Amino acid sequence: MKFAAAFFSMCVFMSACSNDESQEQSIPDNGEASEQIEETVVEAVEESVVSPLTGLETDEQNITQRPVSVMINNHPAARPQSGLTKADIVYEVLAEGNITRFLAVFQSDIPDIIGPVRSARPYYIDLSKGYDSLYIAHGYSPDALVKLTNGEVDSLNGMEYDGTLFWRADHRKAPHNSYISKENILEGAISKQYEVAAEVEPFEFLSEEEVQNLEGDHVNKFVIKYDNSQTWQATYEYNQTDKVYSRYSATQQTVDLESNDPVKLSNIFVVEMDHNIVDGYGRRGIDLKSGGKALLLQNGLMQEVEWVNEDGRILPVKDGNIVKFVPGKTWINIVPNLDMFLIQSQE
Repeated sequence: MKFAAAFFSMCVFMSACSNDESQEQSIPDNGEASEQIEETVVEAVEESVVSPLTGLETDEQNITQRPVSVMINNHPAARPQSGLTKADIVYEVLAEGNITRFLAVFQSDIPDIIGPVRSARPYYIDLSKGYDSLYIAHGYSPDALVKLTNGEVDSLNGMEYDGTLFWRADHRKAPHNSYISKENILEGAISKQYEVAAEVEPFEFLSEEEVQNLEGDHVNKFVIKYDNSQTWQATYEYNQTDKVYSRYSATQQTVDLESNDPVKLSNIFVVEMDHNIVDGYGRRGIDLKSGGKALLLQNGLMQEVEWVNEDGRILPVKDGNIVKFVPGKTWINIVPNLDMFLIQSQE
């Protein structure tokens, strides 16, 4: 349609020139007209821009928006969360015990309400560095505080801005009620003289033809068991019609609190990393660098891959080559052992 409109406009322009300036200009020959049409096609194609982290079409002004990484609570008292549906990338990782937290990376669309926001841990900070993102948390572990104090990332923390940039929602109890907004993130970034624009390194994405030719084992439903209790289990189900994955915590679908929109995903990347307990509170250390076994689920298919850390980003590789993502949103589940991944009945 863009080409048709552009071509129509060009024809009107040529006709006007012919009528008004017939004594001064001649009608272009077929070769010149073809060149003009080709230039119009190129200009129309160039108008289509895609998000660097989703591969989906987006507004041009969004391309240079600096990513924002937010620590989001996944305790049952914090569900459903606000803003997760708009995250381009989400890491689900164990904090203490069998409780997971999310690191949600927003670039193409930063929500008006994000939360509940939770405290920082060192490995979440390290993951955020892979996007040179502005890191948002409310609180910190001792080791995380060292990283933040040393300025390893640009950050805004609710311990400093509770009641100003961060607010407490009255429909939940602390520590499950801290929230922040896009407007307040921008205000905080400007006040601390952080960059709010960036040239974001894009992921590699499959073409439509490559998506259709994907190979792997058919897996439409699977669960990641962070604990034997359903409370701490993440279930994913593939919709063959919509070509997206839905996510569930226990038996409840992961949706947005305000809009009730569900999370819709194109890639689920399950990676096995070494975990260890580092203190008496049960806080963890996680090896984000060594690489290892992983599973990649796309288009209702599963393939066994490896993972690597490339400039801070956890990426799938196979036969030494980066495996491209399907355009869309991606969730990365980090687990101590791939035995926690279980395929459910294929109905």
